[in-house]
Parts: sequence; structure tokens; C-alpha cells
Amino acid sequence: MPGALENIRILDLSRVLAGPYCTMILGDLGADVIKVEAPGGSDETRKWGPPFQNGVSAYYLCANRNKRSITVDLKSSEGIETIKKLVIESDVIIHNFKTGTMERFGLSYETLSEINPSIVFCSITGFGETGPYQNIPGYDFIIQAMSGLMSITGDADSGPQKVGVAITDVLTGLYACIGIQSALLERERSGLGQKLDLSLYDTAVSSLVNIGSNYLVSGNIPSRLGNRHANIVPYQTFQTKDGEMVIAVGNDRQFATLCRILNIPDVAKDDRFKTNPDRVANRDVLTNLLQVQFLEKTSGYWQEACWQNNIPCGPIQNIAEVTQDPQLQARDMFASCHHPTAGKIDMIASPLKLSRTPTSIRRHPPEPGEHNENIQQEFDLKDNH
Repeated sequence: MPGALENIRILDLSRVLAGPYCTMILGDLGADVIKVEAPGGSDETRKWGPPFQNGVSAYYLCANRNKRSITVDLKSSEGIETIKKLVIESDVIIHNFKTGTMERFGLSYETLSEINPSIVFCSITGFGETGPYQNIPGYDFIIQAMSGLMSITGDADSGPQKVGVAITDVLTGLYACIGIQSALLERERSGLGQKLDLSLYDTAVSSLVNIGSNYLVSGNIPSRLGNRHANIVPYQTFQTKDGEMVIAVGNDRQFATLCRILNIPDVAKDDRFKTNPDRVANRDVLTNLLQVQFLEKTSGYWQEACWQNNIPCGPIQNIAEVTQDPQLQARDMFASCHHPTAGKIDMIASPLKLSRTPTSIRRHPPEPGEHNENIQQEFDLKDNH
């Protein structure tokens, strides 16, 4: 069955995570993605490990399926001509070189749009192509620190903490996906492409959402709340008789139901806890009252009781438990394919569920230059790899 983006070709000059993650999503949706690397392979994640599977990096495998690979020497005039020929036949070009690099190659948006006026040109950098930081390199960890994300992650005793995955890379990849598809839709009206300038820093700051808004409204610098929520109580972890679980009560009705489940119905009628603002103001007192009750029974007992009464809750699962979760298995969230070097590889599947044009895994994450001959013949390119 054809994918939603079957007739779209993406020329992918990006590496590491934000760009490759974006183009993998587009590839899952059916786009023809051509991954461009230097001869021998220049995506750093090919060497980021362990773990490796038969010498292939698990990190590289997570963001590069559904792509063909061609190696091109961008330091040569022949290599630049190859890119220009591919641009003529492409709908999108995406890169994450530092600001000014594409211009030095002679591959600026202005140059490429003269060759192909309908090209959508997506640039991903640490700080964007304007402003005083435009020439500063930025990895996810640096951006998490500078954007305020680390300042609100962790608890009062832990100090600032980064999120456990490169979340600003992932979010920037998603925003790039949104921007690219929006530009392609607009192109249907105008016939013209355009340039997208995405930065990890902008994306990270946009992800502050309610915490950022809280500061803009109140002027109060937010503190680290650990597993607690800044605006909702109770919305946190609780110790139980045999472990720990998460409770997420979003309104007063749910709170009254939770109190009934915990056999303390009068707490919901207490003036200190009747409304969510009351509960936020009296967070510590309420948390202590609830914690005493949760310690009486096991996590499994409370989970079943909460689920039966439509109270959002859940266990804190490790990754092994996640892979065995029957809900995720029923949703086909894990898949596998064959890789010529690594063998059978397991991977996390796409969360996108389209009824008529479903996502699919058509290609394994490619080896460097695996499709050189195929692509050179298809586009009548000179062999320069």
C-alpha cells in the first residue's frame, strides 16, 4: 500500500539525531529519502556506542531506516555538482551543518532555489541562522542547559538534571517534519518552495509550555519539583506497599473519587483541598495524608482500583517491561527488519496510525554508500564516491 508521502523525495544531508529523526519519519510515511554522507560514512552516530550489533551502532539504527545512502565528497566540485543534480529531482533538502557551511559549499538556499524554485530547504542548527549565537555549535545537552529545561528537571536536592533522552533533538526533528509538510502543502498553492530555519534553542524554549507561561504571568522563577506538577495536585509519584506508582488527578471530581478509593472521603470535603488551587497551596499536607494511605496496599491493587474508577495512574516501568507491555504489542509499536551487516534488528515502530496510507518499514538503515550505483544510474550521476 502506498505511503502518504510516496511521491516526495527528500535529500538528507543531516546527521546525528534531529535531522535524521525528521527524515526517518518522512520515510516511514512513504517519502523517498536519500541520505548523503562523505565517503566512508560521516554520520557520527555510526561510531556512538556500545552497544553495537555486529559492528553496527544501535544509536545509528534508531533514526535511519527507510533511506537510501549515497556517498558524496562535498569538498570536490564534482560532489557539489552531484548535489545540485539531485536537488533538481528533489522536493526537500535538509541539513544540519553549522551556519554558513552550505553557503561555503555553494549550496545556499538562494543558489538551490534558482536551480529548483519549488525546493523546500530545511536548515537545523543549534541556535538558528540569525542572532548573536548563530555561529556557536550546539548539541542537545548544551541546549537543555541554556533553555531552562535542566533548571526545572530533578528535585531540590538533585541539582539540575537533563532529560534521559536528547529531547531537544527529538522535538526539533518533529518541528522540522511539521514545517516541511506545511511548506509542501503551501507549495501546492504557490508552486514555490521556501527556506525553513529551525534551531534546537528555539524548540527547547517552546517546549517549556506551562512552566514558561507560569513565569511570564507571575514573574516567579520556577523551582525543581521532581515528580510533582507545578499546577496540579495530586499529580506525582507515591510509594506503595511494594513499590512506587504515578497518580495523575486532573480535576476535583477525580480527586473526590481518589479519596473514596483511599477510604478517606472526608479529605475531599476539607476546605484546604476542595479545589485544585487549594490543593496546590496545601501540597505538602495533602501529599502526606495520601502517602499514608497508599502504603497500605500494593501498586497492583491501587492500579486496578484506580483504573476501574477512571483515575489516571500507572506503574513506573523500565525499558524491558515496556517492550513486553501488551498494549504496545497490540499497537504494533515494535518491529524488526534484516540488515546486511547487523542481521535481524529490532526497533521501535512509528506511532503514526493512518488508516488508508499506513507507515511501513521498507528499507533497513543503510550502510555508507550502499545505494551509490543505484542512485547514480537513476539520476545519471558521475561516479564521485
